[in-house]
Amino acid sequence: MEYVILAVVIAVVAVGAIAGLVVSGRRRQQLPPKSQAPVITAPPTPQEPQVGEESAPPTEEPRRTVEEVELPEAEAVPETVEVEEAPALDVPEPTAGRLVRLRSRLSRSQNSLGKGLLTLLSRERLDEDTWEEVEETLLTADVGVAPTQELVERLRTRVKVLGTRTPEELRALLREELVELVGKDADRTVHSTKHEAGPAVVLVVGVNGVGKTTTTGKLARVLVADGRKVVLGAADTFRAAAADQLQTWGERVGARTVRGPEGGDPASIAFDAVKEGIAEGADTVLVDTAGRLHTKTGLMDELGKVKRVVEKHGPVDEVLLVLDATTGQNGLIQARVFAEVVDITGIVLTKLDGTAKGGIVVAVQRDLGVPVKLIGLGEGADDLAPFEPGAFVDALIGD
Repeated sequence: MEYVILAVVIAVVAVGAIAGLVVSGRRRQQLPPKSQAPVITAPPTPQEPQVGEESAPPTEEPRRTVEEVELPEAEAVPETVEVEEAPALDVPEPTAGRLVRLRSRLSRSQNSLGKGLLTLLSRERLDEDTWEEVEETLLTADVGVAPTQELVERLRTRVKVLGTRTPEELRALLREELVELVGKDADRTVHSTKHEAGPAVVLVVGVNGVGKTTTTGKLARVLVADGRKVVLGAADTFRAAAADQLQTWGERVGARTVRGPEGGDPASIAFDAVKEGIAEGADTVLVDTAGRLHTKTGLMDELGKVKRVVEKHGPVDEVLLVLDATTGQNGLIQARVFAEVVDITGIVLTKLDGTAKGGIVVAVQRDLGVPVKLIGLGEGADDLAPFEPGAFVDALIGD
């Protein structure tokens, strides 16, 4: 019995061993073959010959020491950096004696008035016809009716008393009477000196086309030449490019220009200009107003508003009316309308170098009761001159 049990056990063990060997063989067939690790080779050393090279032993290249290596030279750095300089400012001509230097510009007026009168008064016999011609010459020269009658009466009286008349005596007589007619005692100073209330304020008024903005720019040059610090107010906002034109004039002499948008409020710009002048400690503020047509009441009222607004800072020292000397009696009509709106303190006569008649100086002064303070005698930047009665008359009657 024992032998039978032992045989059964041995048989079971043998069957289990055989089954295990069968299963193990199947698993080996299913597993993938082990991949071989890649072989990594070191890069060839420089001494080894490469493809295409001869199998010769390497040669050592000569090497330079640090001392032998030449470094590139550094670019030279300028010690000082040049700064672009601002353009040089213009240096206006001195105003003293400027009218004397410009007297040749009055040659046309001289021919029509001064020389014409001298020719008539030099006749041997001065009858009524001659005196009528003298009167006609004065009227043609825009002297005006009342001043003409006064001058003729004085000339007739003095010539009768004088008796014999040499050319030198006639010239001296005519000069004296014309200087008296023009007005030698009037205050022709442009009040532009700074005072306790602030800078002097000068309003420049006039219709379009008389050269108002140009006159304002030239007046700035006159004041700068006399040592004034000037601020410009471009209150002519209705005329295209008026502010640009005035600013260009100011930049040429170093005067600051206060401006606003095109079509803006002129009174506001004038107010800001005076305010800026006070802040900068300027001597004079020049305000270029819009060119008012004397037939448009609304625009004239606005000019009055400009003056009232500016006076909130302080008094207006000058109101200069610019007139075109070639317009004659029409200019006088314009002057009267302006005088009704603002208190005109002085006249600026432009274009006296052209076909203008010199007598307009007398007529406009008599009509408005204010003096001519400046006259324009050309297109040049320094062709605006302070009015001097003696020099003016000398230019009219010649040497």
